[in-house]
Amino acid sequence: MYANRVLSGMRPTGKLHLGHYHGVLKNWIKLQHEHECLFFVADWHALTTHYDTPEVIQNNIWEMVVDWLAAGIDPALATLFIQSQVPEHAELHLLLSMFTPLAWLERVPTYKDQQEKLAEKELSTYGFLGYPLLQSADILIYRANLVPVGEDQVPHIEFTREIARRFNHLYGREPGFEQKAEAAIKKMGGKKARLYEELRTRYQQEGDTEALEAGHALLNEQQNLSLGDRERLFGYLEGGGKVILTEPQALLTSASRMPGLDGQKMSKSYHNTISLRDTPDEVTKQIRIMPTDPARVRRTDPGTPEKCPVWALHQVYSEDGVRDWVSVGCRSAGIGCLECKQPVIDQVLKELVPIQERAAHYNENPTLVRNLIADGNEKARELARDTMRDVRQVMGLNHD
Repeated sequence: MYANRVLSGMRPTGKLHLGHYHGVLKNWIKLQHEHECLFFVADWHALTTHYDTPEVIQNNIWEMVVDWLAAGIDPALATLFIQSQVPEHAELHLLLSMFTPLAWLERVPTYKDQQEKLAEKELSTYGFLGYPLLQSADILIYRANLVPVGEDQVPHIEFTREIARRFNHLYGREPGFEQKAEAAIKKMGGKKARLYEELRTRYQQEGDTEALEAGHALLNEQQNLSLGDRERLFGYLEGGGKVILTEPQALLTSASRMPGLDGQKMSKSYHNTISLRDTPDEVTKQIRIMPTDPARVRRTDPGTPEKCPVWALHQVYSEDGVRDWVSVGCRSAGIGCLECKQPVIDQVLKELVPIQERAAHYNENPTLVRNLIADGNEKARELARDTMRDVRQVMGLNHD
C-alpha cells in the first residue's frame, strides 16, 4: 500500500511529441513505480479554451491515451481515466464555488497571462475564470497529496491548499469531534498514543513544525485506523477539525526544456515538434532540414555549436564523446552539418522504436484501449464517491 497518492492530468490538444515525453511522461513512468498514481484526460479543461471545437477534443482524447500507453504508462500500475466520465468532479467544483471568493480566482497568475496569449479567443467566460477551481476539485476529490508540477504551476497548488483549508475550517467541526479524536488516539496503542499527544502538544504550544511533520508521519504509518479516524487525528494534531479535504503538496519536477526543431522550446504553437508517432522517414527529414549556425554557409566555413539548434538536441541525446566530436568538428569545419545531425537522428529513432511498437499494438486493438479507460473511470469514480459522501454529509446535503 502506497503512502502517497499522486494526481496529474493533461489536456487533449493533439498528438503528443517529444516535448511531452521528456517533460511529463517520463516523470509519470517513474512515479507510477513509486506511488499510487491517477492520470486523467482533462477534457473539461480543454473546453475552457476550445469550447467552440468540441469535435477536436473528442478525436484527440483517444490519440492521447494511445500515446500515454505507447510511452510506457502502465494501467496495471496507474489509474487512467477521463475527467468528464467522473461527474463527481463537477459536483465538487460546484460546491467549492459556493464559498470561493472571486478575488482568489482573479489573482491566479495564469488568468490574465492566458487571456493575453489567447487574445483571439473570447475568454471572458465563467468557465475560464473558474478553471483553477475545477483544477482544485480534480485534486481534492481524490485526496491526492502530491501533484507533479513545474514552477509556473506552483501557485495553482497553493490555491488548492487554500481551498482545502477554507473548506476544512468551515465544515470540519463534526459533532463530538474531540471525543471521537480521543477515542481514535486510544486505538493507536499506548506507546504511539503517548507519542502522538507529545507531538500535538509540541506543535500547538511551541509551534514546532518538526513535531507536526513527525505527527503526520506517525499517522500515515497507522494501519489499524479507519480513514475517518486518521483524518480526524490530522485535524486534532493541527488544532482544527476533521480534515475532510487533504491539502496537496507540489511535487516539483525538474525543468525539462526539450528543444524544438528551431531551437525554441518544443511546442505545437511553434510548429517545431517531432511527434511520438512520426515515421522514421518523417523524423529523418525534419532533422536533416533543421536550421544550423548561419555562419556555416559553405561546408568549409567554421561554425559555433552554441548558435546552432542541432547542438541543443545533442545536449539531450548525445554522450560526451559525440558532443566533443561535434564541437571540434563544427568549429574547425572538419564535419558538415548533415554529419553533425546524423547521431541525433539515430538516437531519436532509437528512442521512438519501442514507443511506436506499443502504439501499433494499441492502434490495432481500440477496444482494449477503451476497456482500459472504462476500468480506470470506474476506479476513479469509487474514490470520488467516497470523498463526496463526506463532503455532502458535512455540508448538510445528505437527505436520506
